[in-house]
Amino acid sequence: MKKALIPIIVIALIGLFVYTKAVGVYNTFVQTEETINGEWAEVETQYQRRADLIPNLVNTVKGYADFEQQTLTGVIEARAKATSITLQADDLTPENIAKFQEAQDQLSGSLSRLLVAVERYPDLKANQNFLELQAQLEGTENRIAVARRNFNQSVQSYNSNLRTFPNNLFAGWYGFERKGYFEAAAGSENAPTVQF
Repeated sequence: MKKALIPIIVIALIGLFVYTKAVGVYNTFVQTEETINGEWAEVETQYQRRADLIPNLVNTVKGYADFEQQTLTGVIEARAKATSITLQADDLTPENIAKFQEAQDQLSGSLSRLLVAVERYPDLKANQNFLELQAQLEGTENRIAVARRNFNQSVQSYNSNLRTFPNNLFAGWYGFERKGYFEAAAGSENAPTVQF
């Protein structure tokens, strides 16, 4: 009778080990996925902050009657496009993040053109409201960079955990998939040309 108990005990211990490992891996995936969701919410918050500042910036610049209307229209249209693309935390595929980032890059480009055009208007450059908005926008861009970095670090941790053995086996069973990263915009590896 004692010999019959040994295989049962071994099978029970193996079953207990597999069960606890499976539960632990699942819980780890859930926790790291929630971290990613929180970091994504922070990214969206910072992009929303930028989108909220833009109307004030445009209205301040509009006060100068001879300012280029085409530049202002470009900023307004880019903002509308950027805010129309929403991405849920559970749909963070590389393709969706690329679409989101493309719209944000267009807005960044429009803002850059606006700030370059402002250089031709010394009175506007000296306007206190404009200077404050410009400083807030600069601070927001820094916050966006930090939020994106934190998001990418969370995704890296999650993806690394997901791809290691035996976690990759459990990930397949549970339906967990790799998340996408924010990547640099095309051409950003080239330094801008400065001419005087």
